[in-house]
Amino acid sequence: MSTTTVAVAPLTTQDAEALIDAARAAADAADVAVAVTVLDAGGHLLAFRRDDRAVLIAGETSTRKAYTALQLNAPTADLVDVVQPGGLFHTLPTALDRPLLFIAGGVPVHRCGRRIGAIGVGGGAPDQDHGFATAAVRSLA
Repeated sequence: MSTTTVAVAPLTTQDAEALIDAARAAADAADVAVAVTVLDAGGHLLAFRRDDRAVLIAGETSTRKAYTALQLNAPTADLVDVVQPGGLFHTLPTALDRPLLFIAGGVPVHRCGRRIGAIGVGGGAPDQDHGFATAAVRSLA
């Protein structure tokens, strides 16, 4: 049985800028001012941009959404129900030192089936933010 490991190229700053540009293009087409955060696989900031017209909190929410999607390897839109009372991860938002945010708009980024980072979008309605982030990830593929 082979145990060969295939190296996967990490998320680069060029990739991060392309993700931001794609998310902002989708948001601009919907006339929504957003903030976009891109993190690498280690949770480190690769790129961030907040539109001049975006609400100030959008920067914080985009970063927390990206971090949550990265740590749980799932779109935040898919995690909303699991933190509700009675949900599988009901206590998770308060169990960690670094705050997670279970609002749609965070999406992990994969390459060759491996997680290489995450993107978070804040500023629009949760469904809009999720759509902008998803469009950005699709554009990178």
